[in-house]
Amino acid sequence: MASEPEKLLKKHQQLTHSEMMKVTSHVQRETPEWYINTIMVEGCEAPFRFKRKKLYKNLKGQRVNLTFYPEVEHVAGLEMEIMKVVRIKIS
Repeated sequence: MASEPEKLLKKHQQLTHSEMMKVTSHVQRETPEWYINTIMVEGCEAPFRFKRKKLYKNLKGQRVNLTFYPEVEHVAGLEMEIMKVVRIKIS
């Protein structure tokens, strides 16, 4: 039986799955409908972003499994690469 990440990867070719990534920074900011979570992981300079309806536990120092895809975001006229997280789980 295939695991959930394996099913997602087969269905969506642009997804990447990484395991045991160490979180070095975790910030949450509130918008009217969502909490936008931004994490930085060891060995990667691009931020990883995901949304939640409620506050999420602090992940700093935790090891996580991430399923994500790259995306370009425009900030103040500059293009910035971010990783859009579709699945996150503490290892």
